[in-house]
Amino acid sequence: MSPKLKHWRWRIFSITWLAYAGFYLTRKGFSAVKPLLKEQLGVSKGQLAVVDTAYNVAYAFGMMGFGVLGDRLGTRKVILAGMGISILAGIAMGFSHTMLLFGVLMTVQGLVQSTGWGPLARNLSQFFGTKERGLVMGLWCTNYSLGGVIATAIAGTAAQKFGWQAAFWIPALLLLVIWVLFLLFQRDKPEDVGLPAIEDVEHTAQLDGAPAPSSWDDVLAVVKNPMVQLLCGVYFAIKPIRYLFLLWGPLYIHERLGTGVAESALISVTFEVGGPIGALLGGWISDKLLGARRMPVCVVSLIMVALCLALFGFLPANKFAIGGVLAVMGAFLYAADSLVTGTAAVDFGTRKGAATAAGVINGSGSFGQIIGGFLPGLIGDKPADWNPLFWGLSVGVVIAALALAPKWNAMPKAAE
Repeated sequence: MSPKLKHWRWRIFSITWLAYAGFYLTRKGFSAVKPLLKEQLGVSKGQLAVVDTAYNVAYAFGMMGFGVLGDRLGTRKVILAGMGISILAGIAMGFSHTMLLFGVLMTVQGLVQSTGWGPLARNLSQFFGTKERGLVMGLWCTNYSLGGVIATAIAGTAAQKFGWQAAFWIPALLLLVIWVLFLLFQRDKPEDVGLPAIEDVEHTAQLDGAPAPSSWDDVLAVVKNPMVQLLCGVYFAIKPIRYLFLLWGPLYIHERLGTGVAESALISVTFEVGGPIGALLGGWISDKLLGARRMPVCVVSLIMVALCLALFGFLPANKFAIGGVLAVMGAFLYAADSLVTGTAAVDFGTRKGAATAAGVINGSGSFGQIIGGFLPGLIGDKPADWNPLFWGLSVGVVIAALALAPKWNAMPKAAE
């Protein structure tokens, strides 16, 4: 492999990692300031849930469309447009004082935030092959766990020190810096910088077909793929759990432990702190020990997530106990999450349909995400009121694990 290709592989890895982590800067502000909005603006849980639902619905529909556009138009155009609008919406949210305006701007955020995953996953697939993709994607998928940790910490601290408006303004300005870096350093595929396609370099058939733009037949083939459809259903069960804790974790911790805004946000992100460990280990195990088989790691991880959820409501009201279990649950959930929506999506979508597969799978999960964002708004103020929701999501994850179990040895054709 030439030094130039090595340089571009890790350059693309770094800038796409930073880009998706950066999207969380303008995504997490609203969840971090929920306790302050309740206290200072008199907002109810139900109103907060409606705003979350508006975001989640827009995100789900956008994810479906922008995955396809990523394959048709390329990563660069889609990401620069989406990230730019997200910055403007984030700044505007700092000037909002009504739930109606928050709802409108969060709907815009949901739509443009959905530009990120599919096109960026596709960008990575242009530079890395199937048999190395588990570890590479596992490392890359730390972007949304670490991105969430950093974004929550920034938003919570900014709100505590400068008022809730700063939780929107400061992250938006930081994302602007990332937008400029993306503009300067990203390219869509090796051919754009005078390099051969990755399959030509590695002399394998692992990435069937030519590079973008894909045809509509390619898009349709990805959508009809039975494995892609199964992963869509599995991710529908996984993603509500992530967003339950991402959107409502700070408020749940605040109600359960009586901690302040900044401390509640920091305790809640232990869920995401466990994420990089799980994503890395899951990718490494599937590559090095299981020969590119992703499903065994997913099945075992989902069973462990279900167990943690079922027991979560019975933990003592202690920040170390709650934070510790959140970290363990996050590690197992992100292991399965990163493989289903990242590695396996790109594996089975192939190079021509990588963004479509990632977008469709993530979009299906995002419809499940609506559940995780809306149902907490119907819950009372007692910690025990959350338990039925934890148990219901636990059952859903067990069903997902059982659905994946028959595919224990499934691999993309290129890796067989």
